Amino acid sequence: MLSSRPYLIRAIYDRIVDSGLTPYMLVNAQVADVTVPTQYIQDGRIILNISPQAVRSLELTNEWVMFSARFSGVSMEVSLPPQAVLAIYAKENGRGMVFSDEDETDEHEGPDDEPPGGDEPPVPPKGRPSLRVVK
Repeated sequence: MLSSRPYLIRAIYDRIVDSGLTPYMLVNAQVADVTVPTQYIQDGRIILNISPQAVRSLELTNEWVMFSARFSGVSMEVSLPPQAVLAIYAKENGRGMVFSDEDETDEHEGPDDEPPGGDEPPVPPKGRPSLRVVK
């Protein structure tokens, strides 16, 4: 399956913009093929304002996040793969989504992968399912 990260990035971005808030993106600048202004990288990460007022030609595709922006008055083309995005959130309230490395594991699983538990067949649950209240 395709990674869900690019789809989630687009959805959270749209929700933040539709709410009239400012979308910020936390990026791992150490991932291969990340092109960002190096003078703003701190601890291998960079925070980018990707609001419609701050960027031009924003493209959020399954393969790339790309846009043009001005940094200290100098125009620069920014590009990065979606797997470099660590979080996307609203500046004003911090609401959004944080991604972890485990988010990408679903794209590596396939029909040839070994099922959990090794060679043993799965044991079906016995009896009828039931719910109980836990306090």
